[in-house]
Amino acid sequence: MKILITGGTGFIGSNLCSELLKQHHIVYCMDNNFTGSLENIAEHMDNNNFKFIKHDVIQPIFYSMFDNTGNTIIVDQIYHLACPASPPAYQLDPIKTIKTNVYGTMNVLDYANKCNARVLFSSTSEVYGDPQISPQVEEYWGNVNPIGPRSCYDEGKRIAETIMMEHNKQNNTTIRIARIFNTYGPKMDKNDGRVVSNFINQCLEGKDITIYGDGSQTRSLCYVTDTIKGLISLMNNEITIGPINLGNPCEMSIKEIALFIRNSTNSESNIVYKELPQDDPMQRRPNIEKAKHFLQWEPCVELKEGIEKTSQYFSSYQRE
Repeated sequence: MKILITGGTGFIGSNLCSELLKQHHIVYCMDNNFTGSLENIAEHMDNNNFKFIKHDVIQPIFYSMFDNTGNTIIVDQIYHLACPASPPAYQLDPIKTIKTNVYGTMNVLDYANKCNARVLFSSTSEVYGDPQISPQVEEYWGNVNPIGPRSCYDEGKRIAETIMMEHNKQNNTTIRIARIFNTYGPKMDKNDGRVVSNFINQCLEGKDITIYGDGSQTRSLCYVTDTIKGLISLMNNEITIGPINLGNPCEMSIKEIALFIRNSTNSESNIVYKELPQDDPMQRRPNIEKAKHFLQWEPCVELKEGIEKTSQYFSSYQRE
């Protein structure tokens, strides 16, 4: 198939490019590289089944999709992953974050309708905000502060889900919505500000491990290859379903994660505590019964293996 990935030079997007190319699809990777990196796709640049298109999804997509002969490219599937995902990145330009989710999603859907393509939107566990139930089920409406420092991302993703659903109802667009929980692995940006990349790099560099709050808040960590398998399974599932949680239901406290990574990297870094940022969620744990039932999917990579591979990636990154 011909497949477009927006946000394709980012962490999850570039890993998705690699997997789809292994499956012998033709992959069009679209990104403005606001937070992504061409280094993440450098290995594919000479692949005849791969093409990088520099484009910001805030602008209409149709006029950027041309082949070498000037003909419009018609794709079969679109994975819409474009949007900064870590708080430091999406808070850097909140208005752009909102535009990416709103205008970007509308432009992706407009292009999809011209192609008669299926669209998968990468939503997020952040639509649940600071949840008052755990684990979080897809039917939960969330507890989001609409005017807080995280709202450009949280509410941006929520309205993008609405746009997806309304396009399906009004235009019969074939859609899929994945609510992705904390994902980690190779090709993460070492400075993205999230716990796994922060903790690993602080340990590798012999710096203090920084925990915000008292470390009792929880996260559920899913290795990137598991997330990719979930996305591909959801995209190719023929049952019409609403949003699906993709994440690891194994819940750990931030302090437990820090200690696990410190032990895994044989680090002697000290743990220091700083003030918890506003609206930082206290719990993150997905209910994945729908993914198990509809997709026959659940994570299989153990945390020990995943952290080792991610640490190796960052170690080689530092040597370069």
